[in-house]
Amino acid sequence: MTLPVLDSVAVLGAGALGSFYASQFYQAGFATTFVARGARYEALAENGVVVNERPFHLAVTHPDDASPVDLVVVALKHHHLQGALPDLRPFVGPHTLVLSVMNGLDSEAILGEAVGAEKVLYCVAVGIDAVREGNRVTYSAPGKLFFGEADNTAVSPCVQRVQAALDRAGLVYETPVDMIRILWWKFMINVGMNQASAVLGAPYGAFQSLPEAQAVMKALMGEVIQLAQHTAVNLTHQDVDDWNRVLQTLSPQGKTSMLQDVEAGRKTEVEMFGGKVVALGKQYGIPTPVNEIFLRMIQVLEQRPF
Repeated sequence: MTLPVLDSVAVLGAGALGSFYASQFYQAGFATTFVARGARYEALAENGVVVNERPFHLAVTHPDDASPVDLVVVALKHHHLQGALPDLRPFVGPHTLVLSVMNGLDSEAILGEAVGAEKVLYCVAVGIDAVREGNRVTYSAPGKLFFGEADNTAVSPCVQRVQAALDRAGLVYETPVDMIRILWWKFMINVGMNQASAVLGAPYGAFQSLPEAQAVMKALMGEVIQLAQHTAVNLTHQDVDDWNRVLQTLSPQGKTSMLQDVEAGRKTEVEMFGGKVVALGKQYGIPTPVNEIFLRMIQVLEQRPF
């Protein structure tokens, strides 16, 4: 049976990544809608989003009015995912595929339990330096999507359908053979970059040019490498060097999502970064003192003003 070409896209989450990907699909002619309810629905319907100074007034669909689409892109903060699952389900039909561009190691498993693991592909976004202020998103580097099944030795028809859609949308992607290793690589990047930048209050430029900032980042990442190797994931210190090459392509003024959250007084994703590292360390009997300290520091930052 020939599966239908992907032509309709629903985006759950209208932050920096969600707005960027929605604008790309929309410009390529996909039937694109944001998923929202309540005040978020009203704000998106009235104001839309502005991406690199270009306004986009995309459709906004309330879950109660939903029908299945071909592709769902999930771009939420981790602490919002469980509450959003009922809003996601009405958009998923027999041939719908789901991509999560969320951070961390767990979103695909959570989504798979909600809508069926066969519909969910692993995915990470690397190297995008998008910054959100209100409904305005700016970026200089669009980055790359790494996505696929856990093992892509043979590329599945589902992956091929998404590859064709990303080609049409002009989005750069790669389908690696070992997607689980890439998932851990992105987790290592987030644990190091997001937490170090949030505590130091530093944009990408500090990590591009200051050895001291690099040392902090690498100390956090080193604990992730230890955990990955314990689980037989082939992550090494060469992967830090690979990240550094990507880091040099980002805007020096760009900021990680966690630094943006701290500056805006929003809840961060520290539990899924430092918190996850500390939990896995205890599970495997591997000390993770650097991440434990950063976890506590960021939890304090979340409670400002003191």
